Amino acid sequence: MRQASAVYRLLGDEARLRLLRVLGRERLNVTELTGILGLAQSGVSRHLGLLKEAGFVVEEKDAGYTYYKLAERNGQAALWQVLDDQFADAGADPTVRADEARLQEVLRLRKENFETHRSADAPDARQFVPGRSWAAWSRALGLLMPAITVADLGCGEGYLTIEAARWAKQVIAVDRSEVVLGRAKALARRRRVQNVTWKRGELEKLPLKDGSVDVALLSQALHHAVSPARAVVEAARVVVAGGRVLVLDLREHREEWVRTKLGDRTLGFNDGELKRMLTEAGLRDVKVGVGASKAGDPFTVLIASGTKPGK
Repeated sequence: MRQASAVYRLLGDEARLRLLRVLGRERLNVTELTGILGLAQSGVSRHLGLLKEAGFVVEEKDAGYTYYKLAERNGQAALWQVLDDQFADAGADPTVRADEARLQEVLRLRKENFETHRSADAPDARQFVPGRSWAAWSRALGLLMPAITVADLGCGEGYLTIEAARWAKQVIAVDRSEVVLGRAKALARRRRVQNVTWKRGELEKLPLKDGSVDVALLSQALHHAVSPARAVVEAARVVVAGGRVLVLDLREHREEWVRTKLGDRTLGFNDGELKRMLTEAGLRDVKVGVGASKAGDPFTVLIASGTKPGK
């Protein structure tokens, strides 16, 4: 009875149950679990230690990383049946849906990282292809770009800003949050990036002059805007004649949890809606297509672009 009581106390914690549920889907490391659950790394490590001690999870090493997965269910079949039933019934819970969406993002990033790809044709299926990644490929393409001025609108913590600064002549990064801009500036200092100008402002009223940039980039920003259509009009206003507006955003979805968890105002856009916003902003040669999509992932990324006429 004492042992059963200890097990039930261990499982009487939401974070540990969430850990068990996602580990039942895929083996994961601590960094990945931290991102999926939105918990501090120290907390995740502590929960994993307790679950490992109780025999619910085990560690395994692979390519220099430590991964966690569920242990064999020997002797706990009845308990696992109850847990499996609970996990299945909780599929519509907002927290569970958020965990699942972030898990899919982790798996997508794994798939897109060539450094961890293995050849299915190799005899042991463990043939690594070192030194290849989507990040390196995108930077290589950047070297083909002309020296232009880019506006990163809704820049957030500046990761895309820094990437654009590698090839652009100048990047103007705009965000509404002074705190977020502070983190972006700190990142730029650490990376020794000096060709970025940081500005605080709203997407619907940009602190930029007409025709002052060659490319206006809205990456995962429109769904945070109070008025997405107005934000696109502003983006078109600040580009030069012949300049382009580039939008990366989510296709419409039903994941309501993103409103409270991530502060999203709009649950994505359908293809026609995105094309209409760019067209009504006065842009020409508007194109809309899928940038990223994965089976089982509730989020599909759309890429849209348009050119400002007059040049």
